[in-house]
Order: sequence, then structure tokens, then C-alpha cells
Amino acid sequence: MSDSNAFRPAAAASRGQSASRDVIPVGELNHAIATMLERNFPLTWVRGEISNFTRAASGHWYFSLKDARAQIRCVMFRGRNQYVDFPVREGEAVEVRALVSMYEARGEVQLNVEAMRRAGVGNLYEAFQRLKEKLARDGLFDAARKRPIPEHPRTIGIVTSLQAAALRDVLTTLRRRAPHVDVIVYPVPVQGTGAAERIAAMLDVVGARAECDVVILCRGGGSIEDLWSFNEEVVAHAVSRCALPIVCGVGHETDFTIADFVADVRAPTPTGAAELVSPDRAHLLAQARRGGVALAQAMRRQLERRAQHLDWLARRVRSPQAQLRERRAQLDYLSRHLRAGLQESVLRRRHRVQVLTMRWQALRPDPAAAGRRLDRLAVRMQAAQERQQERAAQRLQRVAGALELLAPQRTLERGYAVMLDGRGKAVRSPSQLRAGTSVEVHLASGVADVGIASVQPKLADL
Repeated sequence: MSDSNAFRPAAAASRGQSASRDVIPVGELNHAIATMLERNFPLTWVRGEISNFTRAASGHWYFSLKDARAQIRCVMFRGRNQYVDFPVREGEAVEVRALVSMYEARGEVQLNVEAMRRAGVGNLYEAFQRLKEKLARDGLFDAARKRPIPEHPRTIGIVTSLQAAALRDVLTTLRRRAPHVDVIVYPVPVQGTGAAERIAAMLDVVGARAECDVVILCRGGGSIEDLWSFNEEVVAHAVSRCALPIVCGVGHETDFTIADFVADVRAPTPTGAAELVSPDRAHLLAQARRGGVALAQAMRRQLERRAQHLDWLARRVRSPQAQLRERRAQLDYLSRHLRAGLQESVLRRRHRVQVLTMRWQALRPDPAAAGRRLDRLAVRMQAAQERQQERAAQRLQRVAGALELLAPQRTLERGYAVMLDGRGKAVRSPSQLRAGTSVEVHLASGVADVGIASVQPKLADL
């Protein structure tokens, strides 16, 4: 049922009775209203404060969104609310992405909520997207400018807070995987007012000192507000201009920051960053042992192959006279084969010349037949040209006759006249005539000046 005919008028009961409207049941009315709301209001972000929050036994959420002016009922079904990544509390300011609908059973307008986020996160996300697009246009995310991470660094730098749990995780991982690698910690606040500027300044210091081979920029997980220092433009430019390769491990696997996109490598977690930059010592030792065993085996096989080849060469040593006899016999064989090949080639080419000569004679053009065909074509072209000229002359005569019928002189000869006023313009209406004036009347056989005594307009007989 379309919106335009949701409340269509009923047909008249009979021709003698006046038209009346059908009686609409409440359920049908509410269904029509719900359909109109859902079709005319797309998914929209709505901001408000949660009140009357209820978790039903079915897992669905029922609550109201309110502000200083109004409130509206909301429902968020279990299949949707399981993706909300923060605890929902009474009185919390949120933003919901919802569809305007109606609960038909009670006739109440409500919002069917598809997604929910804390109020203000949307603004931060929009700022994040704008900065990301700007830096992408500036080329800070280009793959061409990203540097490879050294496979065997001698010194690893860590830029993070001394109180961060991420620092302990990184140090533990480096101690376990690569105890032989030196580590330098560059302490800096990773959260709070001015943290972004201090991170950028510390990255400049790290690049200027050049004390390490690779740098880890890390901090633990948190909300988007907690990680916002790594979404500042000043940090992005500091990461970009650092002379050392940077591995960024900020937050959890699902957290993405601007620093992740600018860094040479993004790690899912701080521990993952430590694993990316540090070679596994146990693995390297095992690999070295396997390489030594493989090298010894390769040397032994190579010596065995060389000894076998030496034996084979010793068996092939022969006297020069025997080698000369073999080469002379081979030369005689090649000479006979060459002569036979030349004779066969000459015969093939001679046969091909004969075949081509026969084909040429068969396809040689006949000048007499071509001349006769040309004469026939000339006669046909002459006849076609004459017929075309005749048709053109006939068309010209028809057009001239039609033009003659439409000539002004022929119209005058049929009894019509043309009236011109004193300025030489044609008179088409009685309103153009004035008493006491004169007009010039053009007839078929001459022109006459006529004076207008009076003007009495009347309807023309059609």
C-alpha cells in the first residue's frame, strides 16, 4: 500500500446515494501511520539523555531519550544492543542511529535504535575522518615513503609513559625474545592536556639523537578520548619527519589512530610491536644450528659429486689419434648430409617456382574481357544519369507549379486586394483604420488611393 492511498475514499454505495468513507479499524490506521513514518524518515542520528532504562528478559532494551524540551520512547533489540561497547546507564548522554516508527499495539511513536555511541564520540570521529583525509591528500600515508624495519636491530627505542602498562609488556617481550638487544626508553605522557605536543617533541629528539635502529611508539588500550593524543596532526607530522623507522602499537587490535596510518608499520598491540621489531633469539639460534648442519651436508655432497666427476673424466681420457679419427668421421658425415640437404633444397625451390608460374598464368588478367566489362558499365552509368536528370526535371516542374499557385499576384487575380496605410504597412484589422485618412489599395491590375469616410467594424462571415 503506497503512502498516497493509505487513506483512500470509499466508492459510493450506489449512484443515487452520496459518497461516503470506509470506517478504518484502529489497527489498520496505526499500521498505515507506521508505514508512512518508516518510509518518510530515514535512519537518523539522535542525541539525548537516557531515562527509564529497562533490560527485558528477552535481552531487548527499552528506554526514553530526552532533552530539555521533549522525550521519545526507544527500543533496541538484542541483535543490535550486543554491539554496544560501553555500559549503558540511566542519565547518560548518548547518540543513537535510529528509524522513526510506531509501536502499533499502543499507538506510540518510537525509535528503533540500530546503533549507539556516547555523546561526543561522533564529533571526535568526524574530526578523525577529516584529519585522515587531509593527511592522505598531503601524502603522509603513501606506501612509497614507508621504510622497512631492520631484521636485526642493535638498539630499540621506546616512546611511551613510564607508568604505562604497555611499557612493561614491551620490555617483557623484548627480554624474552631478544635479550641481546639494547633498549632505550624515552619517557613522555601519552594522555592528557599537552600530551600530543610532548609526544611530537620527544619524537624529534629521538630522530635527532639517532641512538637506535627502530622506534616503538606505544600505549595501552582505552576509549577514543584516551587515545586522542595519537590522533593529533602535530604527532602525525612528527612521525612523518622522524629519521628512524617507527612501529606504532597503540591500543587494542580494533583501535586505529592517525599515528598508525603515518607510521612505517602498524602493530595491533604494544606487545605485537615488540614482536615485530625484535628477532626471536631462540629461533635465531635454532636457525643457525640448522644452517650449520645443512652447510656441512652440502659440503659433503659437493665433495662427493666432484670426486665422481673426476672419475668420469679419467675414464674419458683418450689418445689424440683416436680423437682425430672420430672428428674426421664426423666431418665426413656432416659433409654428406650438407650436400644432400642442398640438393633437396634446390629441388624444392624449383618445384615451387613451377607451381607459382602455373598459378600466375591461371590468374593473369584478360585485358579484352576487362575492356568489355568497362564498356557495359559505361552504358549503364549513362542510362542511370539520364534517368536521374529526367526525375530532377520533373520535380523542378512540380515545385515551380506549386510556387506559381502561391504567388501574391495569383491571389490578387482571384479577387483579393491588399490595403497599405500611409506608412506602407499592411492593414489587417479595422482598428488600424481612422476616418479621414486614406489607404492604398493594390488590385490585380493596378493601385488605387481610397479615402476612409467612416469605420464601422463588424464580424466577418466565415
